[in-house]
Amino acid sequence: MHIGLIGGIGVAATVVYYQRLTAAVARRGAGRLDLTIAHGDIQELIRNNLADRRQEQAEAFLPLVRRLADAGCDAVALTSLGAHFCFDELAALSPVPLVSGVTPLDDHFAAEGIGSVGLLGTRVIMRTRLYGQLRKTRALALDGEIDTIGQTYQEVAVAGTCTAAQRALLLDAGRRMMAEGAQAIVLAGTDLNLAFDGAEPGYPVIDALDVHVALLAEMAAGRSTP
Repeated sequence: MHIGLIGGIGVAATVVYYQRLTAAVARRGAGRLDLTIAHGDIQELIRNNLADRRQEQAEAFLPLVRRLADAGCDAVALTSLGAHFCFDELAALSPVPLVSGVTPLDDHFAAEGIGSVGLLGTRVIMRTRLYGQLRKTRALALDGEIDTIGQTYQEVAVAGTCTAAQRALLLDAGRRMMAEGAQAIVLAGTDLNLAFDGAEPGYPVIDALDVHVALLAEMAAGRSTP
């Protein structure tokens, strides 16, 4: 199956999707990966996300989806959980199936026996507890600090790098959610790998990107359908 990715939202996240997807397909012995990436506008996404302009962002993504469909892609995924705020609106317009990065998470948590997770990501993801789509899992966030954490994450995503101070803030936020009852911290923002890769936070971390990539790899290998 030919997979399409909408990337650039941000660039560092796209690179990680590319690296991990190619590695996951190789581990499955599926042969050549058919993959095409279209570049989106992260600043446009941030503006629409903060203003909750779902239809406007869906329409901004639509030409990229059409470009991927014209390139032969059988399904398309967004390389940003933050971008999933307009997933339903985009799916209604898309000429090819969209592969959600949110839907598989609840089942993954349940399969791992995790009943409560702490969320790190965009302001919207934390406020809405991952768009209210977790049915089997209780989600926590540091409600009094969502703006600070969300702004920090946004700056990391735009820059494509993470400073020591930003890393310390994000790791500490995870520790405090664990103290409030989370069984694991979910990196519900793709660029959070910039803070957590190579770190030893002292608590379990689940990268939502890995769950999404595993599903895309199964599709690329012909073992799953969109």
